Amino acid sequence: QVQLVESGGGLVQPGGSLRLSCAGSGSIFTIDAMGWYRQAPGKQRELIASITSAGNTVYADSVKGRFTMSRDSAKNTFYLQMNSLKPEDTAVYFCHGPIATMTGRRRDFWGQGTQVTVSS
Repeated sequence: QVQLVESGGGLVQPGGSLRLSCAGSGSIFTIDAMGWYRQAPGKQRELIASITSAGNTVYADSVKGRFTMSRDSAKNTFYLQMNSLKPEDTAVYFCHGPIATMTGRRRDFWGQGTQVTVSS
């Protein structure tokens, strides 16, 4: 069974850093692109970073210059390095992307999310 599992969230003080991981597991053939999303209480889920199979990244203005997305294709794992965190970064963070499975299917998967809380 293919799944995405996020980890690395937690409580951090303003100005601090966290690194989130999104690990794909199961019968994965390939993961091309991937996106990191977040959803704050009472707000819609928003795309904040994405990466292509070639490693090209795009960031939302709200995180540009502070967050860095990367990937380890051999491990089917994606990372989000978050620096200079602000209270407004508090949200549940999700990874989402299309996965091609060993059975020849391709579909979108969401992880279960990891909570990030930025507070003093």
